[in-house]
Amino acid sequence: MYLVTILGNLLIILAIVSEKHLQSPMYFFLSNLSFTDICLGTNTIPKMLINIQAQDKSITYTGCLTQICFFWNFAFFENCLLAIMAFDRYVAICHPLNYTVTMNPQFCSLLILLSQLSSIMIGLLLSLLLLELSFCTELVIHNFFCDLAEVIKLACSDPLINYILTYAVAFIFGGTTLSGIIYSYIQIVSSVFRKPSQKGRYKAFSTCGSHLLVVCLFYGTAFGVYISSAVTDSPRKTAVASLMYSVVPQMMNPFIYSLRNRDMKEALKKVIGRISSIL
Repeated sequence: MYLVTILGNLLIILAIVSEKHLQSPMYFFLSNLSFTDICLGTNTIPKMLINIQAQDKSITYTGCLTQICFFWNFAFFENCLLAIMAFDRYVAICHPLNYTVTMNPQFCSLLILLSQLSSIMIGLLLSLLLLELSFCTELVIHNFFCDLAEVIKLACSDPLINYILTYAVAFIFGGTTLSGIIYSYIQIVSSVFRKPSQKGRYKAFSTCGSHLLVVCLFYGTAFGVYISSAVTDSPRKTAVASLMYSVVPQMMNPFIYSLRNRDMKEALKKVIGRISSIL
């Protein structure tokens, strides 16, 4: 699964960079999404595989904090990217005449920069607050990686501030981006149904289909983790649900975008052909 994640997302990036007709805001954001998926998978899976191979499930305190910091950083950045991509589709479908003016390269780069900076701040804040907690001697995390909620549970000191901040950040930051996605698609649907041509409706919906599937996969697995941890007392089931959230969406995203996008399929064929000729 890790190899598929890395190779799939790397091919997406190479295809977008090498093909001139893919140099548009939509594919620029998609390349950033693929890069984020690679980083999210690399943050947790290699250490997990080493632990399985070596039969040693230990991780250092510094390593655990680093893993938490990078996980939340890239998870929130992907959250922002999905909202930005929804806004991009909203402008393209609802305001097509102003698309090139609104989604200019400078504005697109600014959106990525602001999203990355805010995600870094959140990742650092949530992980550095763990330094204020004192931990007991027996530290066993019931997960395949250092999950923030599981680490907070191990604290001997009062973790109330950590819980409040974690839930506040998740609801405010995640809720804002999710609300933006929902609003964008409400506007898109209402605009599409006003189109007189059925062919025009199909074309508009087809450009949003891949992104909508990725959004459902990302938030669906995230809510699945939350629900499973709330309704089950089994640490193993919660750990498996967390694994699904941290691995499956990143592996599936390249397939979703490549199989549903004709331009992307053609670009990937060219990239694979070039790589095959070199090898």
